Amino acid sequence: MDIAAIQSAIMQDEANQNYTSQQIKPLFQVSPQAKILIVGQAPGQKAQDRQKLFADASGKRLREWLGVDEELFYESGQIAILPMDFYFPGAGKSGDLPPRKGFAQKWHPLLLEQMPDIQLTLLIGHYAMERYLGIKKSTPLTQVVQDYQSYLPTYFPLIHPSPRNQIWQKKHPWFDQEVLPCLKKQVENILK
Repeated sequence: MDIAAIQSAIMQDEANQNYTSQQIKPLFQVSPQAKILIVGQAPGQKAQDRQKLFADASGKRLREWLGVDEELFYESGQIAILPMDFYFPGAGKSGDLPPRKGFAQKWHPLLLEQMPDIQLTLLIGHYAMERYLGIKKSTPLTQVVQDYQSYLPTYFPLIHPSPRNQIWQKKHPWFDQEVLPCLKKQVENILK
């Protein structure tokens, strides 16, 4: 099954009919040439409307963290993005709803088969870390991010690059001083 066939299967899946009936396509960025994979949470409403992931302030910060420009991020084929759900899950009382359970387990393996050259997977947020690192829900995100070196060279856990997390960054100066320089170096070494 190729990428187009997988996209079609996602759209035909009964669980996604509410989106398909509104002509909303699943949102992910996959390329056979990809070397870096970003696993995020789920698209927000704006991303879904624009059909472009990380095309906002969070994306700008993420690209700064990675040391890449928009062209490399979106057009090179070297960076892939697989949210834990490919559709906006809806708004809750205190932000967006979580990704739907079982979605990533069903669709990620098929898309990962299309990307044989992934050398580093960035895990953004707790849902991605639970899925790929097998951590418990109760494990503090800060602890996982601080222990990032123990997950290298395969995974690199990160906080979400949302401007809302600037307070977290100020409370944890080691993130800017140690984690981000290491992340940039890893990305640079892989993409050179």
